[in-house]
Amino acid sequence: MLHPRSQIKAIKQDISFKPDESKVIAKRLHLEKERSLKIIEQICGMPKDKRQDLLNQILRNYEHRHKNLKRILKNNFDKVKEELKKKDLEGLSIENKLLIGAYFTHEYSIEAAALFNPSIVADPFQNHTKPGELKVIISFRAVGEGHMSSVVFRSGILDKTGNIRMKETSPVVERAEVIESPEYNKANFIMKMKEIKEYEPVKDIFDQLLDDFNLNELNAAIKRFKKNNSSNDRVNRALQNLDWLAKSNYQIKFDVDTDISQRVIFPRAQTDIKAIEDVRFTPFNDGSNITYCGTYTAYNGFSILPQLLETRDFYNFQINTLTGSGSQNKGMALFPEKINGKYAMISRNDNVNLYIMFSDNIHHWEKPLLLREPRYEWEFVQIGNSGPPLKTEKGWLVLTHAVGPMRTYTIGALLLDLKDPLKIIGEIREPLLVPEEEERNGYVPNVVYSCGGIIHNGYLVLPYAVSDSRSGIVKFKVKDILDHMSSP
Repeated sequence: MLHPRSQIKAIKQDISFKPDESKVIAKRLHLEKERSLKIIEQICGMPKDKRQDLLNQILRNYEHRHKNLKRILKNNFDKVKEELKKKDLEGLSIENKLLIGAYFTHEYSIEAAALFNPSIVADPFQNHTKPGELKVIISFRAVGEGHMSSVVFRSGILDKTGNIRMKETSPVVERAEVIESPEYNKANFIMKMKEIKEYEPVKDIFDQLLDDFNLNELNAAIKRFKKNNSSNDRVNRALQNLDWLAKSNYQIKFDVDTDISQRVIFPRAQTDIKAIEDVRFTPFNDGSNITYCGTYTAYNGFSILPQLLETRDFYNFQINTLTGSGSQNKGMALFPEKINGKYAMISRNDNVNLYIMFSDNIHHWEKPLLLREPRYEWEFVQIGNSGPPLKTEKGWLVLTHAVGPMRTYTIGALLLDLKDPLKIIGEIREPLLVPEEEERNGYVPNVVYSCGGIIHNGYLVLPYAVSDSRSGIVKFKVKDILDHMSSP
């Protein structure tokens, strides 16, 4: 054991969530124009019967691995045709379109490298449960080739003592359909471009836009800007970030006949977003409805955007960029209800300390207030949250992650006043959870980490990541944690 651990009993369940390399999606294969044209020419030059045999073979080999493979191939054909501006391809037979689409499609294993940083919430549909049970959804960060991160889900049922029975997962996964947001706000866009220091090179674009604009109007303004201005690396990068920002605000939906384990929220495109990192889901209660809100970080290779996922059913999601000077770093976690009439957020704005913010707008955050600095030897490097605060009768239970010697990550806990969460009323002096010897090895060694737990029947059930590679589940009695709290 790397660090002393508190006397609070941690009960680990005999469950290990490991990457499943068989979970694959069909992605568009991007090739340069001349190469694409050559491939299409070669396909069309094949004898008709050979083309048909090849297509039949592709369908036999891959249809069982993807839901509606023909639609995927047809969509990829349409995209290639549009990008190449080859209208004459429209006259091809549907079989030839599907075959061409197959050459511009490749499989991607979404979990091949890692399955970690989990978060858990109650399922919005509590059917097929017995008294004392709770159906839950666990989200994970899945990592595949090229370190692209996506969000995947598993479901299970907690019994009355906090033990979980996992549901069998589907071998087939499906990406959501993307629905572009119909309208954007210019002031929010300008604010975010300034925050990521990309506004000045492209500020003339915004002079051509109304206070509220759509994606087509933005693209037209960008086209005029390119025509009237010379390009350089600074301008090109700003344009790329502007396009990325626009494409980072959208809606997605899954088919209603998909199982939760079939749904994957995947980065829209490698040129737009390379990673969807560390979603922290919380069931936000506005007094009449529950909306599952998940804060996360989008990454495109050189910049990050704090984002918010919102859903009521885990079929339909709205994605929006978080704005304001407080939306500047990773690790934001939303409180599950308003406090004194305002939204509240735990954050780590300087990569070291724990902060809290309050806002009238769930998408806009300013003026982070220092909540706590590292205090104990196991957290001297930095502290942050390990998921959204959990409400107890004695206060807001905030699970923390802390980094100490040898960059070892552990999980601790704080207790905040229910009415004034700026006031810390309790803390544990030693970590709740530390990496055991068998958990120390992985992509990032010596790490235990979580993006959120749940309280059920007096138990804190906490899915947690092991060394950025795999995940497990541990439970604690909430009373034990609260009884071991000391005054700060």
